[in-house]
Amino acid sequence: MGDLTDRSYVRKQYNDGRNLEARIRLHRDFSVNPTNPNHAMLDQLRLSGNGRVLELGCGPGHFWRDNRGRWPKGWQIVATDLSPGMVAEAVAALFAEPRFAGAAVDAQAIPFADATFAVVMANFMLYHVPDRPRALVEIQRVLRPGGRFIAATLGRGHLAELRDLVVRFNPTTPAAYLAQSDHFLLENGAAQLAPFFAAVQVERQANALHITEVEPLLAYYQSWPSYRTALAGRETAFAQFITNEIASHGAIRVAKEIGWFTAQRP
Repeated sequence: MGDLTDRSYVRKQYNDGRNLEARIRLHRDFSVNPTNPNHAMLDQLRLSGNGRVLELGCGPGHFWRDNRGRWPKGWQIVATDLSPGMVAEAVAALFAEPRFAGAAVDAQAIPFADATFAVVMANFMLYHVPDRPRALVEIQRVLRPGGRFIAATLGRGHLAELRDLVVRFNPTTPAAYLAQSDHFLLENGAAQLAPFFAAVQVERQANALHITEVEPLLAYYQSWPSYRTALAGRETAFAQFITNEIASHGAIRVAKEIGWFTAQRP
């Protein structure tokens, strides 16, 4: 799947929202569980009164776009991402929201003073950070005492059936080439957070994909360099392979393993 912590890889993948949008579309249109995980995470934070939230790895702002009108207006949202292009998309989508700001920020060197934020969020991004302990020290530093940290991530078996489909179609593709990164997963994230935070807990969301259309799945595959390489020159044949799979089984069924950690600054 490529080295997810390689900065040049990450910058190229997430220069803007196009690759991410193809992936989000697949989950939005074909997930079995109708509960939006962004809603569930915000609900779990139980924000009230006023305060400041720092989001690291905001992408094009989907967390706040999905939660538009659902967070207390007394809260200031500071949405950040390593990619200036992503931040620009988030700000463009949410510029009308009161007390919303964006900035290009590296999670390993957060440019805010100690104890600035009541909440820090790092959803589906810690596996991209080369020096996670350094980033976690920074997150702890900018949280106020008792402040809350939430970090969403994936499980080791997330979307394994999509990898298996490509290997079935092209058996010369090493399965390890497409394997899920193990940098920060539901299975190992708690141990990484425990040295820096108290009350570390994990919440898993049961879900799956039932994919009934070819084009969104092909767009998902094309959004990943490793899949593009595995399918290069055989895209038409692979499209027919997927068409046949859906026709034979009614849908392509794929297990999702997503969840999030919550923790507190001591």
